[in-house]
Amino acid sequence: MTFEREREQMITDIESGVAFTRAMTGRNHLDPRVMEAMRRVPREDFVPADIRASAFRDGALPVGHGQTISQPYIVALMTDLLELTDAGIVLEIGTGTGYQAAILSQLARQVYSIERIPELAQTAQQRLSELGYGNVETRCSDGYLGWPEKAPFDGIIVTAAAPEVPPALLAQLKAGGRMVIPIGLPYSHQELMLVTRGPQGKTDTRKILGVAFVPMVEGT
Repeated sequence: MTFEREREQMITDIESGVAFTRAMTGRNHLDPRVMEAMRRVPREDFVPADIRASAFRDGALPVGHGQTISQPYIVALMTDLLELTDAGIVLEIGTGTGYQAAILSQLARQVYSIERIPELAQTAQQRLSELGYGNVETRCSDGYLGWPEKAPFDGIIVTAAAPEVPPALLAQLKAGGRMVIPIGLPYSHQELMLVTRGPQGKTDTRKILGVAFVPMVEGT
């Protein structure tokens, strides 16, 4: 089964989401590189087989172990906010099925991704390898600790909501780097935040828009 029509509808839905939220995000459109990555990466290969037909709908989908794959618009927006370059090194917290990492791999030189659930981490690494995303390295560990031996990072993206920005992640963000992270408690109001670190190390935090993510859990 091919998904060309569904993929193009996904792109249309993303563009509609951007237009609807531009007053909050400050973005009238997303980087064409991000949109091309969204077109290129086969989202249907990153969802459970029994819900492949729903892979491109404009909403989050369950992927097992109480986790979800984010809706395409949120994936695209969070990726765009990182403003990655081809030479960039990016850290992802929350590998899930590997979809966000695959998108990032199209825009950066190297992606490091952490997943705390062993079954998801193993499956995601196998899937990413089989599909040819060779510039993604994953490991199973505590996302709150980051990946210090690979730091500093040009971008950090967190795909689960934390009550506050984890200090270890902030310390691993390069001067001039950007972090995108949902902040808030489970089942309550959450805000997608953009954290930028200036050349002298001073950080600036900006609210982007309200979101709903699974909680970021400390420990493994």
